Amino acid sequence: MKKIVALQLMLLVTLVSWGHPWKPSHYVIVDTDGGLDDMKAICMLLASPDVRVLAITTSDGYQTEQEAFNRVRKMLDSFHHEGVTVALSNISCDVISQALENEATPVTFISLGSLKTVSNAIKRVPDFRKKVKQIIWTNDGAKESEGFNYKAAPEAAMEVLRDSVPIMIAGGGGEGFYDKATVSTLKKVNSRYAQKITAIIGENSNHAFVYTAYDEMAPLLLHYPSLFTTTIHEMNNHFAPKDISALRQASIKILSGETVNRMQVMKSVPSDTSFYMTDLQPIVTEVIKKYGDDEWASGVIANELHRHLGVFAIVGVKMGIRAREYFCTGVDEFSVTSHAGSTPPLSCMNDGIQVSTGATPGHGLLTISPDEPFTPSAEFRYKDKTIRLTLKKEVADKLLAELKEINFVYGLDSNIYWELVRKNTIKYWQQFDRTQIFTIEVIAGLTQPE
Repeated sequence: MKKIVALQLMLLVTLVSWGHPWKPSHYVIVDTDGGLDDMKAICMLLASPDVRVLAITTSDGYQTEQEAFNRVRKMLDSFHHEGVTVALSNISCDVISQALENEATPVTFISLGSLKTVSNAIKRVPDFRKKVKQIIWTNDGAKESEGFNYKAAPEAAMEVLRDSVPIMIAGGGGEGFYDKATVSTLKKVNSRYAQKITAIIGENSNHAFVYTAYDEMAPLLLHYPSLFTTTIHEMNNHFAPKDISALRQASIKILSGETVNRMQVMKSVPSDTSFYMTDLQPIVTEVIKKYGDDEWASGVIANELHRHLGVFAIVGVKMGIRAREYFCTGVDEFSVTSHAGSTPPLSCMNDGIQVSTGATPGHGLLTISPDEPFTPSAEFRYKDKTIRLTLKKEVADKLLAELKEINFVYGLDSNIYWELVRKNTIKYWQQFDRTQIFTIEVIAGLTQPE
């Protein structure tokens, strides 16, 4: 009963508290057996800026743990989230322990399959009970001895249910969740995660289960507990969907990345082309569609900060967004050491980095290395991991050569120089794909298990 009361208090705090302007409300570790609903649930967790996925472990269930690993790793890499660790059961406790050690905030463990991984972690990870504030488990039975995920490892389930860590059970009640209207709306959401879910549904349209929200109830419960009805049992709280229509809208909100206010002054950076200078108007819609709202907003703010359109400022924006993408983080969550120096045009990259990552000198998160030679590269440190991003040599050489030639012909005091720089910046803003123009080197941190 004590853990039920503790769980209810945590839910109350979730409902009434205001969040830090950048810090997500939920740090999660996920265990999955690789089912279609698991993949959709993971997409929702990745899509929400109010969630940070610290690690994903895989276990036997709907798929073998190896197949689940392969599916999750492939999907994360397709999102360019190479820095999110995925682990098989043989090292899952080590990965869970490392993730808990590197995160000061209490963590939610989300189990989308059996409770075997959780059971092992409770026994083998010393700080599990101390650092895991709650477990969300998807299972289609309200009673302790019911459901597919219970039957996958009943002994482990009973061990976890009897333990002191609060446990919330959800999963059932989402039949026909993805109706035509919902799928149609998701197809219009400019999000790789929404697109992945609609692709999963389209590729498996002959299977009725793909239209069911089962494991998706875990991220929905994490974000919107008020949309569920609670039944208190001896060893758990069971959460059943209270309003499917509202939950459909909530899923669209999550997949649209609207779980937190990302801006501090404006509600959003406009996508209406009429807000922008005439020479920028032709690229606005294409850049937002290809590279996302974050990159566009960061590019706009960085160039206003920079007080002119500069190609290396845009390179810095794309580099910072790529680093956030790699770790699947928001802003203000890692520190950066730039090797671009303090002399333009290369140093203009620093303005783009700080806007796109929130790693500013004022926050103490951006350091400009004084060491020569200065290069279009930066190191990004997130928890125990460090990567170095470097603009590819052929791209850097081309940009520097073009700027040198324009300077030689017209000089820095010429209006023609700045007009040509602006023209090139707009061109490269549109053309440069951040996943293609950088090399990424892992400097420190956990290697990805095979």
